[in-house]
Amino acid sequence: MRIMQSSHEGQLSKYTNVMKGWQPRWFIINSELGTLEYFVLNEDNNKKRRPKANIHLEGAVISPSDEDSQTFTVNSANGDMYKLRATDAKERQQWVNKLRSVAEYHTLLTAHKNPPLPPREQRSTTPMPTPAANYYQQEFQSTLLRAQQRVMYNNSSVYDAFSSVREFLIRCEYNQQALAREIELLPSSGSNLTCLDSDLLLLKAASQATILCMEQCLSILQQQQHQANSYMQTGVPGGIATELIQDRSQFINTLTDLKINPLSTTPIQPQCKPLSTQVEPSLKIPEPVINSDDEIADDEIYSDSDMDCAEDDHKSVILHLLSQLKLGMDLTRVVLPTFILERRSLLEMFADFMGHPDIFLKIADAGSPELRMFAMVEWYLTSFHVGRKGSVAKKPYNPIIGETFSCSWKVSNESAGDIDYPVKITYLAEQVSHHPPVSAFYVECPEKGMCLNAHVWTKSKFMGMSIGVNMIGEAILYLTKLEEEYVFQLPSAFARSILTVPWVELGGKVTISCTKTGYTTVIIFHTKPFYGGKLHRITAEIKNPQNNIVCRIQGEWNGVLEFIYSDISQGETKVIDTNKLSVATKLVRPLDKQADFESRKLWQLVTECLKKGDIESATDHKRLLEDCQRAEERERLQLNQSFINRYFSPKDDAWVYRDLLIKRKIAY
Repeated sequence: MRIMQSSHEGQLSKYTNVMKGWQPRWFIINSELGTLEYFVLNEDNNKKRRPKANIHLEGAVISPSDEDSQTFTVNSANGDMYKLRATDAKERQQWVNKLRSVAEYHTLLTAHKNPPLPPREQRSTTPMPTPAANYYQQEFQSTLLRAQQRVMYNNSSVYDAFSSVREFLIRCEYNQQALAREIELLPSSGSNLTCLDSDLLLLKAASQATILCMEQCLSILQQQQHQANSYMQTGVPGGIATELIQDRSQFINTLTDLKINPLSTTPIQPQCKPLSTQVEPSLKIPEPVINSDDEIADDEIYSDSDMDCAEDDHKSVILHLLSQLKLGMDLTRVVLPTFILERRSLLEMFADFMGHPDIFLKIADAGSPELRMFAMVEWYLTSFHVGRKGSVAKKPYNPIIGETFSCSWKVSNESAGDIDYPVKITYLAEQVSHHPPVSAFYVECPEKGMCLNAHVWTKSKFMGMSIGVNMIGEAILYLTKLEEEYVFQLPSAFARSILTVPWVELGGKVTISCTKTGYTTVIIFHTKPFYGGKLHRITAEIKNPQNNIVCRIQGEWNGVLEFIYSDISQGETKVIDTNKLSVATKLVRPLDKQADFESRKLWQLVTECLKKGDIESATDHKRLLEDCQRAEERERLQLNQSFINRYFSPKDDAWVYRDLLIKRKIAY
C-alpha cells in the first residue's frame, strides 16, 4: 500500500506539563511501525538522534480542537495523549489526515490477524451427545482440569457476546450508510434543508467516526481475549486445590493468594503476595488502616541525620553508572545503587513535610481570606526543610505499586481554648501507579474541617553532574467550613555534586490560588548560578483579587524567611527562622501491627541492613522486592488484569481519595 511507502515529518508545537506551555518539537510519523515519534530541537541534525518519546497509533484517536484551527490531540490506545499545534489550519489537516490513515491501517492490520467471529446463525450449534459428555466428565476428574473446563465455558459466553456486538455494529453501519445517502441526495442550495447544513454534516461525520471507533475497540478486545485464552491453555501451575472455584476470576485470585511473602529471604525465583485488593473499588471502600490506639512515637532507626558522605569505594560504582547514562536520559527505569538510599520510602518523605502541624492548622483559624492565604504560604514555605533528613542528599525508596504509609500527629487545640484536648491530623499515602510512578496522599483534620488531597508523578532526569526530579501533579487543600479550595504544586528537586558530597536544592515556579477568594501567590525557587549567587533562595508575591501585591517574601526555604506585608501596619515585617521551629514527632504503628503492604514492613530488611552498613545484604533484599514487582506486573499483563488500588481512584488527570472529608456529613 502507498501508506507504507513514505513517512511524514515536520515541526509542531507540543504542550508539555513540565514547562507548562508550548514547546517546539520535531515529529515523524513512522508509517511502517505505526508510531508517532518526536525529537527535541536542540541541534541541527535531529534525525540522527534517538527520539525522545513515541506512541503507537494502533487504535489511536486523532481529534482536531474546536477552540481554534491549529490545535489537535493524539490519544493512543494505552492512554497516552499528545496535545499538538500546527502553524495553520491547512497544516493541521495534513497531519490529521496522515495520522488517521496510519492509525486506521495498523488497526485494520491487527483486526485482520484476529478476524471477528461470524454471526451465531452461521456457526455450528450441534450439541455434544450425552455419552460423550459423560465420558468428558469422567476423563477430567482432577480439580485443576475442572477449573479449566469452567474457563472454557466462560470463554464461549464471551465469544457469543462478541458475535452479538458484531451483528449490532453491522446493522448500525448499514443504517449509517443509508443516512449518509439521504443527506447527499438533499439539494445543495435553497431555503429548505440542504446537504451542506452544518448540523447534518456533523451528524454524518460523528456517526461514521463513532461506528469506526467501536469496531476498532471490538477488534482490540477480541485480540486481548485471545491472548488471555492462549495463556490459560498453555498450562497452569500444578498443585493447586480448586475444588470450590466457581468462575475464572475466583480461579485467578486463588492462584495469586497461594504465593509467598515478598519479604522471604529464600533465594528462589521471586514469588510475591499480591499487593492489590481483589474487590471492585466502586463496590466497597476498604476500611482505614490507621488505628490511632496502636500508634507510638517515631523510631529513630528511620532518622538519617547521621548519614555519611559517599565513600571512595562507592565512587567507582557511581562513575561506572554515569558512563552508562546520557544527558537528559529518563532515570525512571534505571536501578540506582543501594548505598545512595535513605532509610524511608518516598511515601513517608511526603509525610515528613507535615512536620509543622501547628502552622498547618492556623490556616483554618485565620479570620479573613487574606490572612488565610498568608497562613497557607507560611505553612507551605516552612514545610520543605522538614522533609530533608541530614545535610547529604540521598534518595528515598521507590515505592512498590500498592504500597501504603499512614501516620498521624496530635496538636494542642490552642485556638479552641482547650490545651488538654488534642487535635488529630491523619495522613495516608498510596503508590497508585508504577509506570509512570505516581504517589497519592491524603491529609485530614475533621475538627478543623481541613483535608488535603495530592498526587505527584516523580520524573527523574540525568543532567551531567546532577540529577533533576520534576514533581508533576498538584495538591488541593479544602477548608470545608468555608468552602474554600487552595490549589498548589511542588517545586522540582535537584541533587548536585553527585560525585563528591551530594546536596539538594529546589527550583522552579509554583502557584497557590484560591478561586473563591481570588487570592493568588507566585513562588520562585531560585537555583544557584554557576558563578556567585546564594543557595536555597526563594522570592514570592501574594496578590489580592484586585491584583495588588499585599505581601512580598524573600529568604531561604531552609533558613530565614522574611514576610513584608503591604497593608498591615504600613509595611510590617515578619521573620521566621525555620531552623528554630519545633518539629512534631509523627505517630506510627509498630512493625508487628503493620500489614505486609505498608512501607516500613515492606522495606524492613532493607532498612535494617542500611542501618548496620551492610550494603550487600540491603541490595539483595531490595532486588527481591523489585523482582517481585516485575513478576506481578508480567502476570497481570498476561492475565489482562489491571491493578486495583485501595484508597485512591483516578479522576480525569488526578488521583482522588475515595472518602474525602468534604463528602462526609460531620457534625463539627
